[in-house]
Amino acid sequence: MQISMAQPPTTDPATDEALRRVIDAQIGPRRPGAIYQNQAGAFEVLALVCDPEQARALLRRRCAQWALIVRDVLRPNAEPFVVGSVWTTSDRLVREANNARVTAGTGVAR
Repeated sequence: MQISMAQPPTTDPATDEALRRVIDAQIGPRRPGAIYQNQAGAFEVLALVCDPEQARALLRRRCAQWALIVRDVLRPNAEPFVVGSVWTTSDRLVREANNARVTAGTGVAR
């Protein structure tokens, strides 16, 4: 017997809206173009992946709903990498995001 951990989409608008608000709070102001700083360093957001399946594949987590592709701005020649950490009160926005747009059908904001 195989058990799936994936949540089917709900048909309840109130539940969908509550989930959207939780996800927005987890992402915080980190949109493409933003730079944020925390105890681990300072990072520029290159892309926001909003498609749960893509986020799960990138983060290798069965429960991921979103992912960020970031670059460490304090390290010269730093390679982009994926994070799924939630926005906390210890995070600080250094630069606001550009006006990002989600690429149609991809769930990726650039």
